[in-house]
Amino acid sequence: MSFFAHSASWHDAISMYGDVKYDFKFQHFDYVNPDAPKGGIFKQASIGSFDSLNPYIVKGNAAAGVSYIYDTLLQQSSDEPFSLYPLVAEKVKVADDFGSVSFLINPNATFQDGRPITAEDVKFSFDILTTEGAPHYRSYYAGVDKVVVDDRLRVTFQFKELGNRELPLIIGQIPILPAHFWKDKDFAKSGLIIPIGSGPYRVGHFDAGKQVVYQRNEGYWAKDLPVNKGRYNFDQLIFDYYRDDAVAFEAFKSGAFDYRLESSSKRWATGYVGEQFDTGQIKLEQIADKNPQGMQGFWFNLRRDKFKDPQVRKAISLLFDFEWANKTLFYNAYTRIESFYSGSELATQATISDTEKAILMPYQDQLPRAVFAPLVKNQTNADGNVRPQMREAVALLAEAGYTLKDSKMQNQQGEQLSFEFLLYSNDFERIIHPFRRNLQRIGIKTNIRLVDISQFINRLNNFQFDLVSLRKGQSISPGNEQASFWGCESANQVGTSNWGGICSPVIDALTNQLITATTRQELVETTKALDRVLLSQDMVIPQWYLPASRIAYWDKFEHPKVAPDYELGIDTWWSKEAISSNNDKEQ
Repeated sequence: MSFFAHSASWHDAISMYGDVKYDFKFQHFDYVNPDAPKGGIFKQASIGSFDSLNPYIVKGNAAAGVSYIYDTLLQQSSDEPFSLYPLVAEKVKVADDFGSVSFLINPNATFQDGRPITAEDVKFSFDILTTEGAPHYRSYYAGVDKVVVDDRLRVTFQFKELGNRELPLIIGQIPILPAHFWKDKDFAKSGLIIPIGSGPYRVGHFDAGKQVVYQRNEGYWAKDLPVNKGRYNFDQLIFDYYRDDAVAFEAFKSGAFDYRLESSSKRWATGYVGEQFDTGQIKLEQIADKNPQGMQGFWFNLRRDKFKDPQVRKAISLLFDFEWANKTLFYNAYTRIESFYSGSELATQATISDTEKAILMPYQDQLPRAVFAPLVKNQTNADGNVRPQMREAVALLAEAGYTLKDSKMQNQQGEQLSFEFLLYSNDFERIIHPFRRNLQRIGIKTNIRLVDISQFINRLNNFQFDLVSLRKGQSISPGNEQASFWGCESANQVGTSNWGGICSPVIDALTNQLITATTRQELVETTKALDRVLLSQDMVIPQWYLPASRIAYWDKFEHPKVAPDYELGIDTWWSKEAISSNNDKEQ
């Protein structure tokens, strides 16, 4: 259905290229139960600790779930690639040339203290995020020239350039912060100040670093809007903190919390056994994930001199034996990642297409020849024999000026090539140890540094690492965030999303071309071309993906029969306890 056309008039919804699924009379999303009962508690675990209730700044480690207290201008549906519907803003207007976007605030919209939401609050939210928020907000919203408060309930964002189809949608996702609450507080150092939002939950109480409880906002102004019907059904959301995932798993089995998203294939294959599983007290599900899987891997810190030569990075990458790890450690559960947009139509294929070639030809002189050649897989026989990879790695390192001498891979100054894996979970040690042995066989020295999650985040934000294992998720509709992922401007910003510190004029140009794509097909082909160039940089050692989510939960809940395509949809679940309570009231 296409009731939104890109024209300078007010509309009820927007999407990337004009088509939306739900018309202006829709009552609720298809993946909810609009009659789901309210009540009960949903308790889950988080690993590490927290010392902040502000998720929008670099300082501190924000409590899990704190975004539940905030509303955005518009609400994204979870069964479309990128469409937004009314929430704080009841109407939206996009200029014909995509040079601006205006929002009309719902006159019923209020913060949790009863104060109305105004256009001034929207402007304040943008200003505070781009001046005192985490650095990625500055790059994410960099296309905005200025914000104009047209009147009390109308605000316009004017853009620096024309033709950016995604920017109006990105602006629609800005969390709305109360100007009156923050006017006499230090936003950048807010710590454990309990914030006020306008969302479905408020902070109930917390024990710093150990537990945070969110209470359903009974007076939530937007509870009956179509975008919220059948959602946010639990009276309380509780996050308990554990020092590591192994301890959390044992706590889950004992009933200490209700729901778990499992990331370990070994644990999924061998750990979910016992009476509570046999009797159905704990239910297991594997839910298909239609989102791009992105890139999970060991990310090099390209700011380190020893990793600046791509030959060095490629040589190290060759000695990660995925096939052996998948067979021996992962029960053959995974597929090797071969793209920064793996598991989607956005991923480039082995042979470059004519369209990709046409996009990349203007940059031919700035790109390695390998970009235009078929992609070469590093594949072993899964028997632990990596001698061919060792020989190739030694040859690549020789080209980079290294020599294997006295069982040490040394540079021209006689310094051994060495680096450190930075981890926050000991689950990964069993994966890294075989990799380290392979590296040691060609004289590369490695160590593992295991830190808690707060230290990990701080080291990542301040570039204090050699290699980290992280997953860079992707949207089915990539856009402005790609500049913060790969852009030169973001490479050396504290707290950047550009973890590796990649900086390339070609990548910047392709990212801009992707952002300004005028059709879905142009977006897909440009993303493939960008993917191909990113792969040629060898800035990450690809790991694996599973196009599904493995979840386990105690038999206390029900959920809609129809699941959203692009999310797990936990906020559509409801409590069996609430059903019983409602039945008792009726009797």
